This record gives sequence, structure tokens and C-alpha cells, in this order.
Amino acid sequence: MLGMDLLRIILFLGMVFHKLVWEVMKRREGVTYASRKSFEIGPKSALKLLKSLFLVFLIVQTLFLDILPISDQPNTLRIVGLIIFFTGLAISVTGRIQLGNNWVDLEDFQVLPEQKLVKSGIYSYIRHPIYTGDTLLVIGLELALNSWLVIGALCLIPIIYKQALDEETVLSQAFPDYEDYKKETKMFVPYLV
Repeated sequence: MLGMDLLRIILFLGMVFHKLVWEVMKRREGVTYASRKSFEIGPKSALKLLKSLFLVFLIVQTLFLDILPISDQPNTLRIVGLIIFFTGLAISVTGRIQLGNNWVDLEDFQVLPEQKLVKSGIYSYIRHPIYTGDTLLVIGLELALNSWLVIGALCLIPIIYKQALDEETVLSQAFPDYEDYKKETKMFVPYLV
């Protein structure tokens, strides 16, 4: 089995890759936070701050902390966690790349004038692959780190579900064919959910 230091580095590099994809895609598409909206203090900025703090916590945990260990013999748990982590990473990154310049920060709840409804690739199976992927990534990370914080990751699912429903309301109003698209796809897991 991988040594703990190597495991931590692999998980950290996966998170860095995830963040780099987002930043490269934003720059490639000429999108900056400033070009979309000026910075305002309020619920949106608070949510962005919360997301940033969550990411910093995950990085510190990944690199340095053993929090609430699940098992004294976590090898199998770590392997399962790595598989879930990399599955989530692949789904999330694929979703982001295929969404292209149709991506909007989750806090913005808007549809840009040039935005199109993406229904191909991974989006022909599920409507929210980034949420699916990111959720799996965090669950896999916590399992690979042998941490009971995986329960906290599972507790995020109702929040993510509500967020997806709110986004679907906005998308349904912006795209007349969104209701038909919803009938052809699942929200998070192909053919199931």
C-alpha cells in the first residue's frame, strides 16, 4: 500500500489539478470575476469566502492532519477512497471542460446572454456532473484520509441537491427546452438519480 506521505501528495496534486482546470478554463474563456460583476459584500461574497475556507481546510487536512480516524488498519478504506476520489475528479473535470464558457459561478444564479444549454457529452447522461464529481471527490478524499469527516461530506448532499434545484429553476426560465432535457437525463447519477 502507498505510504501516507505519498498518499497525501497524490490527493493534494489531484486537488491542485482540479483547481488549475477551473482557473485555466476561466482565463482561456476570458472570464474574470471582475468582468462578470463587481465585488459586493453580501451573501454571494460570504458563500465565496466559505468555499475558499473549505478548500483551505481540505488542503491543510490532506497535507498535515489525521482527523477522527475510522480504522487502525485503513488500507482497504484508502484504496476505496482513492478510487472514489479519482472517479469524482474525472467526472468533475470532464463536466467543467464540456461546459466550456457556459459555466457560471454557483453563487451567481444567472444565465449569461451568450450562454447555451449543453446537452452533449457527459451532460447527455446527467445534468450536474460537476456537483456529482465534486461530491465524490470530497467523499473519496475523506475515506482515503481515513477520516470520519466523510459523514460531514455526506451531509453536504442535501445542500448540493437544493443548489441544483435552484439552478434548474433559473435554467428552465432561460431555456424553453430545459424541461424536455430534464426528462431525458438524470440529475446526478446516469439512469438512477
